[in-house]
Amino acid sequence: MKKKRILSLIVAATLGASLIACGNTSSGEVKEGSDKISAANAGEVIELTNVSYDPTRELYVAYNELFAKHYQEEFGKTVDVTQSHGGSGKQALEVANGLEADVVTLALEGDVQVVADAGLIDDGFTSEFDVDSSPYTSTIVFLVRSGNPKKIYDWNDLIRKDVGVITPNPKTSGGAMWNYLAAWYYFEQQGQSEKEILDSIKKLYANVVVLDSGARGATTSFVENKQGDVLIAWENEAFLSLQEYPGEYEIVVPSVSILCQPTVAVVDEVAKKHGTEDVAKEYLSYLYSDEAQEIEAKNFYRPSTKSIYDKYVFSTDSNTITEVPSDGKWINDNITLTDINHFGGWKKARADHFADGANFDSIYEQ
Repeated sequence: MKKKRILSLIVAATLGASLIACGNTSSGEVKEGSDKISAANAGEVIELTNVSYDPTRELYVAYNELFAKHYQEEFGKTVDVTQSHGGSGKQALEVANGLEADVVTLALEGDVQVVADAGLIDDGFTSEFDVDSSPYTSTIVFLVRSGNPKKIYDWNDLIRKDVGVITPNPKTSGGAMWNYLAAWYYFEQQGQSEKEILDSIKKLYANVVVLDSGARGATTSFVENKQGDVLIAWENEAFLSLQEYPGEYEIVVPSVSILCQPTVAVVDEVAKKHGTEDVAKEYLSYLYSDEAQEIEAKNFYRPSTKSIYDKYVFSTDSNTITEVPSDGKWINDNITLTDINHFGGWKKARADHFADGANFDSIYEQ
């Protein structure tokens, strides 16, 4: 693994472990409400904790630096942001069970809802910020080895007996839920009945070599440990692999996929306790600024601002990407995307597919 990825993982893992081990504290020990308000009023460092999911590590390293500069210039105060990363579902449970996050930036609305259901986030969080509180989006693609030796071009290739698949576990990873739903949509579009779709999904998961707890762990299994023939990946994870290992991997864009909408929210009860409500709201609002949208695009997330999104779109008839384009235009719009509404929203999708005893449990034998 290259030094920058190693350093990123070590730092993130250390911070995450520190947060989890401390339970109701963050690294450096979060001050209790009145003390933290006093610190902010005195012009001291304001501590903010962002609990996020696996593939946003690099994005938030860059964004936190930008935001700290913005907040200092705009409000004359210093903000120090602590990051925590892991499988989105696991992160949501950690926050619901006491990990004190001022904000969450998770892989999907359903994971944020878990925190809301614990009484920590006020109702209506998807309306608090623009575009359903989703400042950037992504989609699901395939990462294969250079030359695509197994000739993997679409979802139906993943159920061949000679193909080893790497994907995370939907029980712990939000990205894994998107992966599963994208595959489901493909087989549905092929005209399969629900019984036939379940059979196809079962064949796909029978080919899974490693079922990691999160998306970054799955990337490590495929890229570093050389396991499997194809990684079902967040688009940004796939591009990071192309960037860090030029000539070793290729991205295959399937014919259909799903629009992934990571969701952000202020953890209202914790922010009130810490006296960080205003800075937490500004932290998430600023994700929609032009400066932040550019950072999101440069980290291979699809920005929500159309004018910035359009700057990164390129035209192609090929569904294979062998390198990061030198002109920075990396967004391939030559793909049909469904969204979570096709599955009745996250509440229904969870009940149908990911709850105990639901479809995923019925097709995946532990």
